Parts: sequence; C-alpha cells; structure tokens
Amino acid sequence: MDPRKLLYLATVIEHGSFKKAAKQLLISQPALSTSMDRLEHSLGSPLLERGHSGVTPTPLGELLYSHARLIRDELELAEKHMRGGGGHDEGTITFGTLPSLATSIIPKAVCQWRDAHQTTTLHIAEKIHLELLLSLIRGELDFIIALTECYGHLEGLKQRVLFRDRLYVIGRSDHPAFRLKSVAWADLVQFPWILQMVGRQRTLLEQLLTSDGLELPLQLTECGSVDCIKGLVADSDSLAMLPASAIGAEVRAGKIRPFDITVPLLNRDIAVIFRERSPLLPTSRDLVAHIEAVGLDIGHERLIPRSKMAVAS
Repeated sequence: MDPRKLLYLATVIEHGSFKKAAKQLLISQPALSTSMDRLEHSLGSPLLERGHSGVTPTPLGELLYSHARLIRDELELAEKHMRGGGGHDEGTITFGTLPSLATSIIPKAVCQWRDAHQTTTLHIAEKIHLELLLSLIRGELDFIIALTECYGHLEGLKQRVLFRDRLYVIGRSDHPAFRLKSVAWADLVQFPWILQMVGRQRTLLEQLLTSDGLELPLQLTECGSVDCIKGLVADSDSLAMLPASAIGAEVRAGKIRPFDITVPLLNRDIAVIFRERSPLLPTSRDLVAHIEAVGLDIGHERLIPRSKMAVAS
C-alpha cells in the first residue's frame, strides 16, 4: 500500500468530503478521487461510501484509517524532532501526568527544572491513567508520568520506575474512627467512602475488604478531582484513599489525617513511560530527573508520627 494514499484516506474520512479534503491536501478533487479509487482497487474492497450527505468509511476503511492516523502521527513526530534541533533547550515539551501527582510533585519539579530551561515551552496534560496511555500511543504526548500497571499489555512502550508513592486511607483530623482503640477494616467500612472515579481504586478497595470477608461501603461517592476528594473528606465523615504526594500539605495543616495501615496493595510504583521509537531528548530527560528526585524526597516524608497507633490490617 502507498503510505501517501493512506494519508489521503485519513483526510477524506476526517473531512467527510472529497472537496474539503482536496483543499486541505492542496491537490485537485479529481486527482484525490482517482487516488482513492486506485487504493480501493488494489485492496479489492471498497473503503468509502459516497452519498449525497458526504463520504463515510466502510468497516475496512475504518480499520485502515486507524493505521493511517498512526503513520501520520509518526511523520508529525519526526518533523517535530527535526525542528527541535537534536535536543537543544529551545523547543516544546508536552507530557502528561496523573491528577494526584499534579498537586505537589510535578509543580515542584517543574519549578526546579525551569532554572536551567527558561526558554523551553512546556505543555502539561493532566489526565486519568487510561487517557494518558492513549494520548502517548497516538503521539500527542512526548512522555507520561503514570502508574506501571497495564504497561506489560501494550507494545511499543518503554518505562523506567522513578519512585514509589504510597496510598493512605484518610479522614478528617477529628474523625470518629481515630477515637477507637483498635481500628479494623470492619470499622472503616461503616463510614461513607469517596473514590476516584476512574482507575483502580474501586477494585483495590474491594480486594482489601474481601480479604476480611467484607463488602463495599453502603455509601460510595466517586469523584474525578483530587481537590474535591480532599475537600469532601475534610468536611464530612467520609474516608478516601490518596497518595502521600497529594495530601502532605493538608496533613501538615491538620485538615486531614492518615490512618497507619501497612498493606502491600497500597504501594504503587510511578514510572516515566514513553514510546520506544521516540526516546527522550536531553531536555525531557532532565525534567524527568527532577520529577524523580522530588518524588523520592516526598516519598521519604513521614506523614504519621511513630508514636501513633497502628491500624489492624
């Protein structure tokens, strides 16, 4: 197959019109139509359905379109890297991060990195884990700072673990559960819970409770905002799970208090993930190094005094 014809196909499908696509591609409409006819003939099957309302792809056309987009993304990425001048500070970095990391680790790391890279344009995308992976695969992001889960199921990606970010069960500082002499999961499950809307938290909580023969709390609130979760916890009897990097400031201010629960399932590894065919440029590697250093530093911060009681796991 001629890669150029695949790029033409993608443009036609996205515009839904030969006329609009030809204008975008700077070629004549008859030439574009002939090119698509030849592509269909070479494959022995129609790719486009032509009608009065426009052009729509057939199932085979949809399949080829998905590959055509990847080809176009690779070409655009190559052009971007060529314009970048082989790793000079001038240029643009676009990376993605989890919302829970964007509250503390990423801002601190970026501020430190900026001292040596004042002219580089930086784009930071804050998305849930699945959206980060999809954006990375499509070439919309240079790299992502995310969880290591799902990595082994996706080809063409490389990762390097940067630090471990422990999840804590949290409540407001004067939560009734803190007045109990010995707190178990059976006690905690009696209270309302708030979970992040998308991700592994619901499954994780189910695993933790199932090991004690318990079911999910009767009252569950799912929320996509880390700040909203912290606000709800601070103003109600609700409990939640958030990483240490996201709650440090509130713990120090006395608004939120973590329970001392030591369970391996609450540990999560944070990694830099990038496309194998698009290695990190020096400027990006320096930014990742700062993120790693800040993550390790925050990970060593003790949120629970040694004298506090431990919670039964």
